Amino acid sequence: MICLGVEATAHTFGVGIVTDKGKVLANVLDTYRPPEGWGIEPMKAAQHHEEVAEKLLQKALKEAKVDLSEIGLIAYSQGPGLPPCLYKGLEFCKKLAGDLKLPLIGVNHCIAHIEIGKLTTKARDPVTLYVSGANTQVIAFVGGKYRIFGETQDIGIGNALDKLGRDLGIGFPAGPKVEQLAKKGKWIELPYVVKGMDLSFSGIVSEAARRVKKGTSKEDVCFSFQESAFAMLTEVTERAMAHTGKKEVLLTGGVAANQRLRDMLSIMAKERGDKFYVCPKEYCGDCGANIAWLGIVSHKAEVKEKEHEIKPRQRTDDVEVTWT
Repeated sequence: MICLGVEATAHTFGVGIVTDKGKVLANVLDTYRPPEGWGIEPMKAAQHHEEVAEKLLQKALKEAKVDLSEIGLIAYSQGPGLPPCLYKGLEFCKKLAGDLKLPLIGVNHCIAHIEIGKLTTKARDPVTLYVSGANTQVIAFVGGKYRIFGETQDIGIGNALDKLGRDLGIGFPAGPKVEQLAKKGKWIELPYVVKGMDLSFSGIVSEAARRVKKGTSKEDVCFSFQESAFAMLTEVTERAMAHTGKKEVLLTGGVAANQRLRDMLSIMAKERGDKFYVCPKEYCGDCGANIAWLGIVSHKAEVKEKEHEIKPRQRTDDVEVTWT
């Protein structure tokens, strides 16, 4: 079977085509870029998705070298995400599935990041650190669900990096630019907020902005922000591994592309005698391949939907998992 998956949770519209053997045939995407200094405007992002959807579908089919008649399943990102964006994805997939008379299945965006990470790294039962724009969660499979053992209490680490980028005037997306500036910086003290197993990033972003206004170099702020925020993430991930007794850690999500975060988790895992895995960069961010693969996994497990709908506030631990 071949599945066509559509990602449309936030700024990215992606189309992926994946076989039931886990081979990615195509993974194309287009990202809405807000005006400099602005965050994502949901309605404009949704308009962007509507404008690029058909073009990306044709591009994906060409890249995969398959015809629509060879597709056996359509999957869409059901949630969590921005409602206008999610709706455009569902609308596009419902029409496509209806025209082709194919089964349609909605999947959880966060779990899609985990499953593509497991597929591509061969991790079996990891504690997952999922770090993206809106999401920051420490997740492990326990008792029939992907349970959240720790998460952000305000903004995701990716959004924190982007807000820092706006304060520094370095544009969107800020993560790669912060990473480069950090290589030339030195340590200054910034807030370190871990509350039990949860984290908070708003305070460190605010203090970083104040430091810049007082004359601290961008390089020093970026270095110290990364060191503090990533140490927080590593701490709660290690504690989850100790609690669950699992021997693998998987890093996934858009911020997983950051080499410093990878290094911190790798050192932690090595010191514990555990294995560290990181999702390949092409699947770290939001993309259709992630959705398509979870669509196949869910279909094989005979997951059924009563009705096709978006679930903007769906949590990772809302989903019953019958395939792992």
